Amino acid sequence: MIFRLGELFCGPGGLAYGAMNAQIENPNFRIVHQWANDYDGDTCETYRHNICPNHPETVYHADIRKFNLKGLPDIDALAFGFPCNDYSVVGEQKGMDGVYGPLYSYGVKVLNLYRPMWFLAENVGGLRNANDGKAFSKILLEMSEAGYTLTPHLYKFEQYGVPQARHRIIIVGIRNDLNVKYHVPSPEPYKDIDNTCKTAIEIPPIPADAFNNEATKQSPTVVKRLNYIKPGENAFTADIPEDLQLHINGAKISQIYKRLDPTKPAYTVTGSGGGGTHIYHWSEPRALTNRERARLQTFPDSYQFIGSKESVRKQIGMAVPCQGAQIIFEAILKSFAGIDYPFVEPNINE
Repeated sequence: MIFRLGELFCGPGGLAYGAMNAQIENPNFRIVHQWANDYDGDTCETYRHNICPNHPETVYHADIRKFNLKGLPDIDALAFGFPCNDYSVVGEQKGMDGVYGPLYSYGVKVLNLYRPMWFLAENVGGLRNANDGKAFSKILLEMSEAGYTLTPHLYKFEQYGVPQARHRIIIVGIRNDLNVKYHVPSPEPYKDIDNTCKTAIEIPPIPADAFNNEATKQSPTVVKRLNYIKPGENAFTADIPEDLQLHINGAKISQIYKRLDPTKPAYTVTGSGGGGTHIYHWSEPRALTNRERARLQTFPDSYQFIGSKESVRKQIGMAVPCQGAQIIFEAILKSFAGIDYPFVEPNINE
């Protein structure tokens, strides 16, 4: 069975790449691109270039609040990583009261309009706590009322071989009239994978002419500061001379000038933030290149991001790790194909 996939808030294609590359024992079950939407122009160009270069017209560049959801080609599946800004632990956690909070509702509209057989929705772990947990409950209720059996789970992608500690709530919904049961895939098969950030970035070496691999020009002050910060430390935990210390009022975010620990997966790759938030190499006094950051998100080196350096940084940080997405999509395909696989009980708590 071939599932035609529609996507809202598609980003640069992390979910799509995972979906298109999902393979199971029965080759008749697979996922193909049908259409996608995102509000950011560069992001749409990246998606077109890598996911559907022969059908660029199937990617709609539009603000979802002004986008006509009716009249799109039929779909069998829907994926939407609805914007997380208002649910992020780092942000103000405005939840439903923020600009982005209610955007999940457009995914629910598509469910009601097109009745796909299944869907996958993704958001940050902070979604559970926004509006004292009421936002998450409301979202689950509306998805359920659209006619779907839900399996929400907090996926810790580093447990699935991804070289990055990235925790995301993913909700898989199967249409109620289908005799299909989805299970959360077990991380056990991936426990022996070497998913250290050092291995991800260095093996194999990144080609000298790789796309999106421009180095960041670090100021002499930043270079000096980084030389005092050991792997795994940040600007506040390291022993730094007074003249190089940061004097920031309020929260001291632990990722500020934090160097990677080469013996562990990377900390979470983010898409925005000012000085000190670009992820820093464990031994060289510099920020990672976008290509190195893309490797931590498990994009292949052949994946070309379109746009300025800062635009590409944002795209990479907002994406879902391709390999993590592929594992979940393969579990969905196996569920429909009636193929057993090791699974764990769903859990939304840390």
